[in-house]
Amino acid sequence: MIEKKELIKEKLKSALTYSQFKELSEKNVRDVDPALLNEMELAYYEYRKLNLARVSRLEKLYKPTNEALSLISRIQNNLIWLVITEDWCGDSAQTLPVISVLANLNKNIDLKILLRDSNLEIMEMYLTHGKRSIPKLVVFDEELNEIFHWGPRPAEAKALAEDLHKKSLEKHEIIKQLHLWYAKDGGYSTEKEIIGLLSSKLKPDFSHNAAS
Repeated sequence: MIEKKELIKEKLKSALTYSQFKELSEKNVRDVDPALLNEMELAYYEYRKLNLARVSRLEKLYKPTNEALSLISRIQNNLIWLVITEDWCGDSAQTLPVISVLANLNKNIDLKILLRDSNLEIMEMYLTHGKRSIPKLVVFDEELNEIFHWGPRPAEAKALAEDLHKKSLEKHEIIKQLHLWYAKDGGYSTEKEIIGLLSSKLKPDFSHNAAS
């Protein structure tokens, strides 16, 4: 456990802020000539470009609920919210902006982002059914004791994806249907699940006086 904490502590030194992650994402599109890319590189380029649009849309439309505002404002202890992700990840584009807004509701929350592919030793700690699925949100206290983790997508989106896979649909159709769900949901399933975990795992950290 000490080794894990030390590794995470070291990795956090080079972690990105949300703004830095967005700047990197924009650079990965702006400074690339698509004509010079191979087929796989071009696919990732297109994912990144589309994700920038998804992030922009969600940042404009998503507003935290009163429940989220009330609950997160009562957190008293310092927390680190670590997100493992990549800018080509569609699920990340639909959830990370929500996570960022929620983290910004309380100065005691420090949001950090690690890129999955350059931090695989961290990613290996948070596999989903043996896969490096992202994004993953891991919440720690200030001593780097893990409180809970969440991801890579809301339960309803996960169930939808599984159902679509069972129907043997083409990958592009599955992705299309999944992002239609995300657009309709507006980020609120992500919010609901995260504040649910906060409420159940952080009860001693809430100020009861603030709620009254």
